[in-house]
Amino acid sequence: MTAKEIRDLSSSEIENKLRDTRAELLNLRLRKNTGQIEKPHLLRSLRKDIARLLTIQTAKAPAKAATR
Repeated sequence: MTAKEIRDLSSSEIENKLRDTRAELLNLRLRKNTGQIEKPHLLRSLRKDIARLLTIQTAKAPAKAATR
């Protein structure tokens, strides 16, 4: 997911996407520990997606507070 796509989402959609991505990362970590993962590069990709989501969520928070 690109940063542009994330910026187009609302804050509730970002929170949902963040929760889903964290759950998916947890599942992949568990599968990695049992040796059942076929694509280990997805772990890194999900961590980067989480970082992007958190960065944009933090950037939107002051803007949202300023409009109130």
